[in-house]
Amino acid sequence: MDNATGERAGYRRSAGSPRGEARRRELLAKITEDVAENGLVDFSLRRAARAAGTTHKVLLYHFESAEDLLRQVVFALRERRIGNALAAIAATPATLTDRVRAAWESLRDEETRLRRVLDQAMGLAMYDPGRYAALGRGASGQYLPTLLEFCPPDWPERRKFEVASMILATLRGFLVDLLTSPDGDGAAAGFEALLRAVEREEAAP
Repeated sequence: MDNATGERAGYRRSAGSPRGEARRRELLAKITEDVAENGLVDFSLRRAARAAGTTHKVLLYHFESAEDLLRQVVFALRERRIGNALAAIAATPATLTDRVRAAWESLRDEETRLRRVLDQAMGLAMYDPGRYAALGRGASGQYLPTLLEFCPPDWPERRKFEVASMILATLRGFLVDLLTSPDGDGAAAGFEALLRAVEREEAAP
């Protein structure tokens, strides 16, 4: 991937300008679709510029670096995943168990390419944390608020956090299993055990 550190000197950012912000969002949307389609392998400012129909210098006007652009792309794709899950639970009963089941069905059935891109992002964070740690740190920060909202409102905040963290870590493991196993039987079996654990939590005083 390009390292833009040496290239961005002399370029100013468009933050604060409504017109500049609109252009930044337009560019980000085009690049996000390219990443969703083609993954993160060989991602660079020049590849992103081709996808957006512009130049890498223009991208450096709107984004701090290649890493900053990639972080925003991954954020947008995670927001897409969360939006899909929330749409899936909209008509479900308001129990934590039912919401977790509906969210998992959305995750399980989502486009393979979206799942692969988001897993690639986590792989980059583990492989080169010096450059891409933000890709990993940002994941829990995006997902946890939604899972906390799934929990019963009368639960103490600490209990909500503990249960939501358990659900998040477990579902992320199941998603990896779906990508690496031929049939997904392990994820399916494990998910039923997770649901039983969630049901016990809901039944507890």
